[in-house]
Amino acid sequence: MLCSRALTRTVLLKGFKWGHRSFSQTPMVQSRLLVSQENGVRHITLADPKTRNSLSLQMLEDLQSAITQEDPSLRCIVLGAQGKVFSAGHNLKELTHKEGRNYHQQVFNTCTKFMLTLQSIPVPVVAKVNGIAAAAGCQLVASCDIVIATQNSSFSTPGGSVGIFCSTPGIPLVRCVPRKVSAHMLLTGLPITAEEALRAGLVSKVVPEDELEAETQRTVDAISHKSRAVIALGKQFMYRQMEMGIEEAYSQGSCVMVNNINMVDGQEGISSFIEKRKPNWSHSDE
Repeated sequence: MLCSRALTRTVLLKGFKWGHRSFSQTPMVQSRLLVSQENGVRHITLADPKTRNSLSLQMLEDLQSAITQEDPSLRCIVLGAQGKVFSAGHNLKELTHKEGRNYHQQVFNTCTKFMLTLQSIPVPVVAKVNGIAAAAGCQLVASCDIVIATQNSSFSTPGGSVGIFCSTPGIPLVRCVPRKVSAHMLLTGLPITAEEALRAGLVSKVVPEDELEAETQRTVDAISHKSRAVIALGKQFMYRQMEMGIEEAYSQGSCVMVNNINMVDGQEGISSFIEKRKPNWSHSDE
């Protein structure tokens, strides 16, 4: 298969467009979110502990806006939460007959758009979890690229207990953890511990609470010191190839590798390794 240069751009840009507003280093309050950016890292904090950081329609719209604002200096997004609950999922007060079926559909359409954007966005998204992630809150965790959790954290999909099966939260969940684990979580609603979530593949690392910030920073630093364009290329193909058969994945992956090697930053990385120096990234996808 002939490797086209266009394939690299397809992998980088397919299905995603940035917004246009940039964030300053000064923390901003955006509805029920706290948003700040410094040194290429955007921190987005769910700040509605009174509702257990529920994913109301407004919260979902604000999250979508917060993660899609373009800034050429952006390297990573860290998603955290205030309080003892990372997120308890959808706000059930918005899902009564009073709001109506069309409103309910809007909530779930907005949620779907946001969860998909977490994977299509070019920069890595790191979830920093210290507490309960339930229902759509667990869906949010499962949709992030990397998850750092404390030993106090737990993860569950308990919707069936209130008559609403966690069908959409189960979509990324079953793509992260083995079938028997996801079935147990979805059918029983029983929570799993952070250590169980680590073994199942739902989280990336588990640390004591007093080490959460340091471990998150270590992860962010490892990402930030790499080429933005190369990380974007790798993230997009990582998700695409998960849905492919192995032969197609190798065929397309080989082309992506060839294109990557011939990028400016691909050659800079090789040169810096040979010359035993730190790379000077252009962050360009050329």
